[in-house]
Amino acid sequence: MSRVFDTLFAAAVLVVTLPLWVIAAVGIKLASPGPFFYRAVRIGLDGVPFSMFKFRTMHVTQGGAVITSAQDRRIFRFGMVLRKTKIDELPQLLNILRGDMAIVGPRPEAPEIVADAYTDWMRETLSVRPGLTSPGSLYYYAVAENQIADDDPEQHYIREVLSLKLAIDRGYLDRRSFGSDLRIILRTLTTIARLGLGKDVPVVGIDLVAARPWCADTGR
Repeated sequence: MSRVFDTLFAAAVLVVTLPLWVIAAVGIKLASPGPFFYRAVRIGLDGVPFSMFKFRTMHVTQGGAVITSAQDRRIFRFGMVLRKTKIDELPQLLNILRGDMAIVGPRPEAPEIVADAYTDWMRETLSVRPGLTSPGSLYYYAVAENQIADDDPEQHYIREVLSLKLAIDRGYLDRRSFGSDLRIILRTLTTIARLGLGKDVPVVGIDLVAARPWCADTGR
């Protein structure tokens, strides 16, 4: 997807969703002391770190795992709503306007996960701008996120989720086109809507097939 399209699309979505920004900012301030933005260091294009913006969904604390389970006690109640609806991700439109991210692309990971867990083929996903959404991130959001163990979410994520999630995105890079990126955007909206209604969202078969050269664990 072209940089021009990403910029125009992000700007349009930002304008349309401004009321949600206001609601999110006010709700966060009422729910938990601290800023309404959260900046997370992530690894972007060509392995370069950048600050990724999110609406804050957790109480301000020192330390903690970079991967959170769905029941993480640091998440306040209004923050849970923001996370379930993905409104917490809207500030990444600013990252897209700045050129840090794209609309569609592999989700950026924390530096320590890239340094400690990425293999050579996983690093191939760093050859494109990280995205607001992707087939791999939809798999994580719809299927894997609620399975993250509470006792050690980071290690569970690395052992049980990371490989398949990145393999789905790596497989997508070989077949992506402008049209397929548009379909991923539409799929993202329908996934959020279906999960919001309490409906299951199965993994798309073509994603698992495309992931097989990099991850044999596609039968789950």
